[in-house]
Amino acid sequence: MKKLSETVKQMLDALAYAHAGEYLTGRKKSQILAQGSGTIRKAPQISEPVKTDTGSHARRVALYLGSELPPEVMEYVVQTCARLKHELTVLTFESENTGRALLEPHRKALDEVGVKMKLVTLGGGSISDLARYLRSHPEIAFLVCKDSGYLGRSYLNGRQRDNALPIPVVIVADTSEGSDQLMQPAADHKGNASDVA
Repeated sequence: MKKLSETVKQMLDALAYAHAGEYLTGRKKSQILAQGSGTIRKAPQISEPVKTDTGSHARRVALYLGSELPPEVMEYVVQTCARLKHELTVLTFESENTGRALLEPHRKALDEVGVKMKLVTLGGGSISDLARYLRSHPEIAFLVCKDSGYLGRSYLNGRQRDNALPIPVVIVADTSEGSDQLMQPAADHKGNASDVA
């Protein structure tokens, strides 16, 4: 067991310095490689710590925001983010002011459960723009949308390709409408999205 703990310690030490070469200039890297002494030396200390965006590595839930935000949708998002300990990314084709106005009534609920949120306004206005953003952000686990919006309706009516978006889509049904079709299991619909009441 002692040998295993020594090996684990060596691996952790190696990982601690694995990124050190990224902060060297090309000339300094060439000098170190040219020495080729074959001995392992301690990596040079960096004079100033490099700031990293730790939020970018956190797992996230994405919310597709149209021109309205039903309370049921936001309640689902807040509870899910809190339970999974995920942050929230709100994606919209609306203006930033419109997005902020729709989200403002829900800020307190997000703050109470400690969910960090960021609003992203997407250019273009098509599903391919949304898919492009999601492909370039692998930290997003899944996308939430409402059933009565453009994206939700396109999945429920089978007009959306199964692979249109690179992540799972959760469609939150507005229970106040009382639509029997929306309360059916997702397998009864033509799309591959999930229904959540």
